[in-house]
Amino acid sequence: MTSNPLFSAINQDELHRRGLLFILSSPSGAGKSTIARMILESDEDISLSVSVTTRPPREGELDGVDYHFIDDAEFQALVDDNALLEWAHVFDHKYGTPKSAIKQGLKDGKDFLFDIDWQGTQQLYQRAEGDVVRVFILPPSIEQLNERLRKRGTDSEEVINRRMAKAKSEISHWDGYDFVVINDDVDACFDKVCEILHAERMRRARQTGLIDFVRDLTPPD
Repeated sequence: MTSNPLFSAINQDELHRRGLLFILSSPSGAGKSTIARMILESDEDISLSVSVTTRPPREGELDGVDYHFIDDAEFQALVDDNALLEWAHVFDHKYGTPKSAIKQGLKDGKDFLFDIDWQGTQQLYQRAEGDVVRVFILPPSIEQLNERLRKRGTDSEEVINRRMAKAKSEISHWDGYDFVVINDDVDACFDKVCEILHAERMRRARQTGLIDFVRDLTPPD
């Protein structure tokens, strides 16, 4: 068997690297949560950033797993203490990302997945630009987006109309992302998003272990 030249010298995954903050955004119903779940199920090297939220848990959601469910007073205390990397007010509820675990995790080479909207993306990018990778997922059409929301069967007509109105606003910010993927086939979309994630992990600036590795390759005479 011929050896693969890509792995002939060293498994580059063994070199230390700084972690990244991998953001998935999309209008509601365009598929970001489905893609996020697929990534988490297939890639053990990335974990979901668990947000705090003031909304009540939905059926099947677990506190500390899907979200940290808190009340308005607790949320405001986190805002006042500057303990959130980002936060936003979405559909009558607040969502935010706690700072503490993220900062240390990045240093340790851990990757974090964010399922957040445009507001949160902007805040996160302003505070951690070099660590952030922004991916926006577009629906194949507005008509299909509307159909997907209705097929859920979880929202009233009023809520669906609000989500569709917000979708147009969200889509208008597509050019503020590093990558844009059209989700006309969920498996193909997932493959493209994984390609982005793998490539971003290999950026030279994140491969902090390369410094010592290259020094060992080129010792002084």
